[in-house]
Amino acid sequence: MTSLIAYYSRRGNNYVGGQIVNLTVGNTEVAARMIQERMGGDVFVIDTVKVYPTDYHETTEVSRRELDQHARPELRGRVDNMAAYEVIFLGYPNWWGTMPMAVYTFLEAYDFTGKTIIPFCTHEGSGMGRSEDDIRQLCPIATVRQGLAIRGGNVQRAGDEIAAWLRKVTA
Repeated sequence: MTSLIAYYSRRGNNYVGGQIVNLTVGNTEVAARMIQERMGGDVFVIDTVKVYPTDYHETTEVSRRELDQHARPELRGRVDNMAAYEVIFLGYPNWWGTMPMAVYTFLEAYDFTGKTIIPFCTHEGSGMGRSEDDIRQLCPIATVRQGLAIRGGNVQRAGDEIAAWLRKVTA
């Protein structure tokens, strides 16, 4: 199984456990690293050309506008050999009940025919939201497996949870 771990993550000013904290590594990146350690595979960071504001609250306002406008932020970089991957682990924070719009841009940039997408997200109470349905709508010919929602404040201690989920979705 040739796999890619593609993720969007926000470091810096974040909402965790009811307060704003400064993260040196974003929660979704922490989860992506755990998946990579257990599964191997290549890693691709979904990153926008335009940088979001440093302030968490300002970023939530920008991300809400992007969602309302169905924006597709321009991304830095591309996966040059997407055809080589059978399985894509897709990670993101839950923003406004779904994925950040940059993840929509990523999904619309490639042909996922015959591929398996396995989503995982970090959140502070919203779980997967509607993101799994949104992925299925964007990639109707791909197989979308059951995702894993990890509370951001618990991600550092989620290794066992991630390992159990990986055994289930890759069996």
